[in-house]
Amino acid sequence: MKLKQPFVKLPLRFSAERLAAEVRALPPSAWMPHPQGFVGNEAVPLVSPNGEMTNAFDGPMAPTEALLACPYIVEVMREIGAVWGRSRLMGLAAGADVPAHVDVGYYWRTHMRVHIPVITNPAVEFTCADETVHMEAGECWIPDTFHRHAVRNGGSEQRIHLVLDTVGGERLWDLIEAAQTATEAPRRPVGELPELAFEQVNAVPIMSPYELEYHLNHLIEHLVDDPRVPALVKRLDRFAAGWTATWAKFGPDQRVLPEYRKLAAAAHQEVAQMCGTTLLLDNGKTFLYFFERFVLANAVSLRLTEDVEKVVPHALKRTAA
Repeated sequence: MKLKQPFVKLPLRFSAERLAAEVRALPPSAWMPHPQGFVGNEAVPLVSPNGEMTNAFDGPMAPTEALLACPYIVEVMREIGAVWGRSRLMGLAAGADVPAHVDVGYYWRTHMRVHIPVITNPAVEFTCADETVHMEAGECWIPDTFHRHAVRNGGSEQRIHLVLDTVGGERLWDLIEAAQTATEAPRRPVGELPELAFEQVNAVPIMSPYELEYHLNHLIEHLVDDPRVPALVKRLDRFAAGWTATWAKFGPDQRVLPEYRKLAAAAHQEVAQMCGTTLLLDNGKTFLYFFERFVLANAVSLRLTEDVEKVVPHALKRTAA
């Protein structure tokens, strides 16, 4: 199931007053600067690997002390009912912005972000693709971050959003479907809220052929019209077939990492020659850029690869195309 527009506004509303009260009660020491150093951007980790105060993406997720101090935020998360990955309170100073970008990397391919404004003002604008919205406090939104997106706080006070990352779940997809079709939201039986669920598996050592093909098909669907596409698709099909055959013979046996690396390196070399940095996706980025970061750099986990160059030469060094 996919988002059908740049923004989906879920049919949920939460108490902005209760959210703001919990956020304001957190100590200043809970706030961390943005990992990329964006001026005016800071965050409070709520869900993180092992519940630590970190910006890391992978590993068994657990609540931080900050989340445990916010019982209403816990209630909000239970009401949405998803399995939660890295989640944070994200602050944006008055006059600051989040520069326009496309979320890149394996984590962003498999996750969506639920935004719930806690403290905001009418001059806060969120742009995704060709659409700009203002999210009111207490509302619940999901932007499609595969599109180019940016945020601007044109007001005179800090904007704070509760930002919850998740791979989804049946309850959440029911809410998304209701929002996209303008139908009534599914209701929970009174008194039945699930306990919080956190990711325990979010990065596999060797990607299964089924997941590999899923990611390749996603990228193919977003290719712009170009005479090189048929030959590229044929090569990607051969790459998937080779991966499937190797998986059928060895499975995720880490002793045969060289076999998988060889397949990835050959595919990378040929795809780079075929499309270079001029074959585009519909979000303005190059196919090669995402092929390297969504697929190759995670088909064999970089945590198992002492030399990244063996899998994807320069994949993590190339600047955004």
